[in-house]
Amino acid sequence: MKPTILLSTLFLLFTNNLFSQTVADLKLKPKEIPKGYTPIDGQICVTPQACNFYTDIETYSNIVGTVKSKAIQSFKNKGDKGSIMYFEFDHVFKGDRFLQGLLWGKAGEPTDEHPEEYIAKGKFLVIWSLKADSPLKEKSETKVETILE
Repeated sequence: MKPTILLSTLFLLFTNNLFSQTVADLKLKPKEIPKGYTPIDGQICVTPQACNFYTDIETYSNIVGTVKSKAIQSFKNKGDKGSIMYFEFDHVFKGDRFLQGLLWGKAGEPTDEHPEEYIAKGKFLVIWSLKADSPLKEKSETKVETILE
């Protein structure tokens, strides 16, 4: 009987940890920010569509779902600047097609003019409004993908 209790306890701990991520877990910590980048207050999106989505997310709630929490981190360095937007929804994010149209228009994918990328996994959505080759985007993307695996 003891092995069954132990296995059940381990399973509960594992599943609790799997679903206990928060927006704060996804954000870059000071030691994770690449050299040369400075955190700044506010929004500095590459295109206005991404920042409008962040600011007015409640407007889109009937399409994408209800937001439980959100946060933004903005950075700049000599040749790069932009924002990373984090969202946690009450339920699974359901606005993939809508977000693609909003961010990229008819292209349906990132372009030089609209380089934003995003990941939607379960209840989480992260949008990178940074240049495609941004070291900051790469660092954040790696972290987010690892956590939301």
